[in-house]
Amino acid sequence: MSKSPQLKIALVQTDLYWKNKTANLAMLEEKIWGLKEPVDLIILPEMFPTGFSMDAQELAEPMNLGVSKWMKQMSAQTGSVITGSVIISENGNFYNRLIWVEPNGKMSHYDKRHLFRMASEDNTFSPGQKLPIFEWKGWKICPQVCYDLRFPVWSRNLWMDGEPAYDFLFYVASWPAARTSAWDALLPARAIENLCYVAGVNRVGKDGNGIDYVGHSGVFDFKGAPFSKPDQESEFIEIFHLNAEALDSYRQKFPAWMDSDTFTIR
Repeated sequence: MSKSPQLKIALVQTDLYWKNKTANLAMLEEKIWGLKEPVDLIILPEMFPTGFSMDAQELAEPMNLGVSKWMKQMSAQTGSVITGSVIISENGNFYNRLIWVEPNGKMSHYDKRHLFRMASEDNTFSPGQKLPIFEWKGWKICPQVCYDLRFPVWSRNLWMDGEPAYDFLFYVASWPAARTSAWDALLPARAIENLCYVAGVNRVGKDGNGIDYVGHSGVFDFKGAPFSKPDQESEFIEIFHLNAEALDSYRQKFPAWMDSDTFTIR
């Protein structure tokens, strides 16, 4: 299936109620219904139902319960894919799981691979072992979660027979204000090195641990140039249009992928 001419994505940069699923889902539902036009994909922050918490025993839920069902409902009603990460329990383990829900009810997921040891995430959650590529409207889409941004090998766009693994790479995050400079530098770097569009969706506000977040969510084109966006440090839900023709044309004119290094991830 060829890519649709445009992929319309909505980024939801928001504060979150600390460990309060009911309040967060109600707040996000109101924001989503405030969208000015239909979109193909709605991207929510990391751990959007709870905030970035290590209290997995208290907050985790199995797949296909409250949050997953809410995502299915919102996807079906809006006609958009909805994605973001959730604390999930499965087979005795906890996962920081990015869930991808399509309007027909199909669900896919990616478990965060790089767990943030400085917050003991690696002592609480199990790391993901596989990196799926989602397809929507002919676009190939690579999901990542927060700390994954610091590890470019994991997100490297591998090409086979002249075709890229993906066209669009996105990160859902709870990236603290103290390290905003790294967030701002690495997002365009991922776009440049992978010849793709990149989006980063971060939260704002202060969490229950006293950690400050200043957002800086945005979208970058395949040259690393930022799309115009609202005030980076305030709540917003904004729509961005990704252009397939511009992406494919640039890849043909500047095929840097042909000189990339081969490698194997263990």
